[in-house]
Formats: sequence, C-alpha cells, structure tokens
Amino acid sequence: MSASHQIISGRARLAADVTGRGKPVVFLHAAVFDRTMWRAQADGISATHMAIAYDRRGFGETIAGKEDHSQVADLLAVIKTVAGGAPATLVACSQGGRIALDFALRHPSHVGELVLIAPSVSGAPEPAYPPAIARLMAQLADAEAAADWEQVSAIKAHMWLDGPLQPEGRVSGELRRLFTAKNALALQAPPIGTNLDVAPAFPRLSEISAPSLVIWGDFDFPHIQERCHRMAATMPKGAGCELTGSAHLPSLERPEEVTALMTEFLARL
Repeated sequence: MSASHQIISGRARLAADVTGRGKPVVFLHAAVFDRTMWRAQADGISATHMAIAYDRRGFGETIAGKEDHSQVADLLAVIKTVAGGAPATLVACSQGGRIALDFALRHPSHVGELVLIAPSVSGAPEPAYPPAIARLMAQLADAEAAADWEQVSAIKAHMWLDGPLQPEGRVSGELRRLFTAKNALALQAPPIGTNLDVAPAFPRLSEISAPSLVIWGDFDFPHIQERCHRMAATMPKGAGCELTGSAHLPSLERPEEVTALMTEFLARL
C-alpha cells in the first residue's frame, strides 16, 4: 500500500511517497535527480519497513518559494509528519548524504541507522582533480557560464552517470534518457533561497554513533572514493562497501545490488 503526501515545512510543500509499514526508512536523493531514484530500494524495503521518499526544495513535485530555509528542518518535518518522530534509517546519496550527516549530528535521537551512498559532507577538504577531470570541470563551468543547459546536462551525465574517467556514454539507453530529463528539470527550477545549514560535519564524523554503511563505486570521482573510505573508518560504527563497475549513482545503475546491501545491513541490526 502506498500513499502520496504533501508535508509542510516553512512555506514549502514537500512531495513524498510512503510505502509499507513498520520502522521508517527515509530516502534522500542526489542533486541531479529526484525522489524517483529510490523506487527499486523503496519497493524492496517496503515489505518490512515504512519507506519514505521525498523531493527536496527545487526538485520533482515539491512546491517551494524563495526563502531562507534549512534542509535539516525539512527532513525533521518529514520524519515528524509521516513517522511521528520515530527514529528513522536515513538512506542518502550524494548531496542527500550531506543533509543526512548534518541531521545525524543535530538530531541524533531521530536517527537509527545511516546508509550513505557516495555522500557529500559539509566541511570536507576541497578536492584536487587529476588533469582529465580538471578539464571536464572547466568545460562544465564554461557551459554553465553560457547558460548552455543541454551541454551542462550532458557533462553531468558523463561525470555522475558514466564516471569522470570512463568513456562518455558508458551508461546508455533508458537510464541515460531518464537522467537527462530529471537533471534538466533540476537545472530549470526557480531559486529556492539560502540554505541555512552551514556548520561543517566533516570534523565531527567521529561523533556519529548510529550504525552506518558507506557505499561507493570504483568509477566515481577519486576524491569521493577516498572520502568514503575515510568516513567508514572514522565513524565509530561505520562500515564500507565498494561496488566495482559503478559510478556515482549505483542505486540507479545497480538497483538490485544496492537494495540487497541495504536490506542485509538492516537485517543484521
């Protein structure tokens, strides 16, 4: 059984899908997609848990005017509204991982476990790119300056879907078409205002006591792989898992494998 929700946070109405019953599992999407990136994982976990996937401000079906806001406060509103504030497992990818980590530090009583897929981390060191990736980043900056959104989307597909050091077009077909469509919507979204969550989490990773699984692909950016290794080693109850032959979005590229890893992690706990 599934239901759609509109969750109020500030002046935003956050669109969410809720499937199943039981302990809440909240999914936080990457900045190049929306909540639909988690469909396989939500379906897989909903037999035993309540799966909650929502669109952040500026993505998907969420409605949000321009205002100063907190992504952490938005997540808290989701958990309180849908799950009554019960401790939730947070499953997060990329920029969603940054929010999950910020939330775990600010509201540890609302977090049961963390599953972090190639997460961003506030306060992490700036990356040093190898020459091939530096060229790709320069091309992206030029395309953004020219407001060439078609080229921006193509470069982002190469970086995040194929992997920045892999051949462009490594991932093709329906998944690439879907990525391009979702990212185009995110690029065209109106401004949502300033995010007030600025406190760095990277120096405080050792304070996160929730059992945590960090997953990354070996085709991802080298600095993201290195950061994931470090996170898994730093968090007191952290564990790491590298997926061979996958880039930044393994929940889309390898949905069955990611679902199995997540399900086994939760079952062990």
